[in-house]
Amino acid sequence: MLGGDGYLGWPTAMHLSAAGHEVTVVDNFLRRAMATELGADSLTPIQSLQERIRAWKAVSGRNIDAVIGDLTDPYFVDQVFKEVRPDGIVHYGEQPSAPYSMIDRKHAVLTQRNNVEGTLNVLFAMRDFASDAHLMKLGTMGEYGTPDIDIEEGFIEINHKGRSDVLPYPKLPGSMYHLSKVHDSHNIHFACRVWNLRATDLNQGVVYGIRTDETDLDERLCTRFDYDEVFGTALNRFCVQAVVGYPLTVYGKGGQTRGFLNIVDTIQCVRLALENPASAGEFRVFNQFTEQFSVRDLALHVERVGEGLGLNAEVKGVQDPRIEAEEHYYNAAHTKLLELGLKPHLLDDDVVAHLLQ
Repeated sequence: MLGGDGYLGWPTAMHLSAAGHEVTVVDNFLRRAMATELGADSLTPIQSLQERIRAWKAVSGRNIDAVIGDLTDPYFVDQVFKEVRPDGIVHYGEQPSAPYSMIDRKHAVLTQRNNVEGTLNVLFAMRDFASDAHLMKLGTMGEYGTPDIDIEEGFIEINHKGRSDVLPYPKLPGSMYHLSKVHDSHNIHFACRVWNLRATDLNQGVVYGIRTDETDLDERLCTRFDYDEVFGTALNRFCVQAVVGYPLTVYGKGGQTRGFLNIVDTIQCVRLALENPASAGEFRVFNQFTEQFSVRDLALHVERVGEGLGLNAEVKGVQDPRIEAEEHYYNAAHTKLLELGLKPHLLDDDVVAHLLQ
């Protein structure tokens, strides 16, 4: 579990451990360091990884191993793969924020180096020490951008001058972070074609929520709840703004539409991919989200539910700091995980109220 100390990595590690899988967490605590750098800590108190592992052992009777190191260090990555010999690799181990990647050149370079080099080292280690393992890589729907046609799941059939072929769907990333994910996808696809590796690229939408069956077992097991402008995802951020009486800040017209999913479904998707692996030489792409919302509609949903709970929630448009289309067409396919058995937890008033409370 690369990046197993993070917002998604830690709940996924516990979930897979509870399901009977032997889990080794690999992390270098970059996410914690970035929070310290920006003075933007989690709303929930986060225990050290070692304390989390002790707490998990106490409540579940299951062990999670931990190895501390940096994926950009090829020697370290090789040693981990030689010692663990994984059957499956869940790769969350990347800098996860588009705004962070756009702060300045330093942060853009850090993002590209950390994400692209780290993934390359993982691919070479798989080739040399775990060639039959299945890589489940967390990608992003942001790789596609917002084209004026339907977004397919990774590939599109092209008809050109009387000939046709199925090719990777064109990519239009909107940040250095999303661009790093595009590079990852190309590198992983290459490794599958040339080295006969097997991989699933999970192009994930925006995640909300922090509670899972495992995090609810003990408060020491909770995951991050980020609400700042750099790391806070949209719904989590709107809910915190509503609770403290701060206007729900919608960028521009608010027509920016994206795919969203509950953290419970993120974990479910990873387990489905793990337990239904790609074939040798196969590069699969799953669009990992359950619903589409515009930012404006999401904020209005929080405003309405918040007012019903007596909160002073008010949507306020602010100038968009990003270069992006504020109104656009967006229709993305997301059927492959449903076909594997995904049971979506959709966003309704009860879910929003639970987040607000």
